[in-house]
Amino acid sequence: EVQLVESGGGSVQAGGSLKLSCTASGFTSKDYDGMGWYRQAPGNECELVAAIDSGGITYMLDSVKGRFTISQDNTKSTVYLHMISLKPEDTAVYYCVADRQVVVAGALCFSSLVDYWGQGTQVTVSS
Repeated sequence: EVQLVESGGGSVQAGGSLKLSCTASGFTSKDYDGMGWYRQAPGNECELVAAIDSGGITYMLDSVKGRFTISQDNTKSTVYLHMISLKPEDTAVYYCVADRQVVVAGALCFSSLVDYWGQGTQVTVSS
């Protein structure tokens, strides 16, 4: 069974930091190249936060540049999102995603525009 399993969410105060992790299991190396993180804030649709593939970082949301970093481990099976200087507006459910090609922006939550979605992890930032 193909799965993306996220961990590392939680509650922090503004200015704090969190590191999200996502491990892909049940995949072969041909099943995906791109990985990334979408998020859904309360009352909003999903938005792509950051994405990476075998060529490097392919996307960073403007509002998180300089605060969030996306990276992968050497096996490319785990993707991380390191978040610092968190703001209340970063509060959302964060979804790990993977795709056979590059992870595209603009997909609705769980849309087939992105091949694989995790179940999500909650990040809450209080002021």
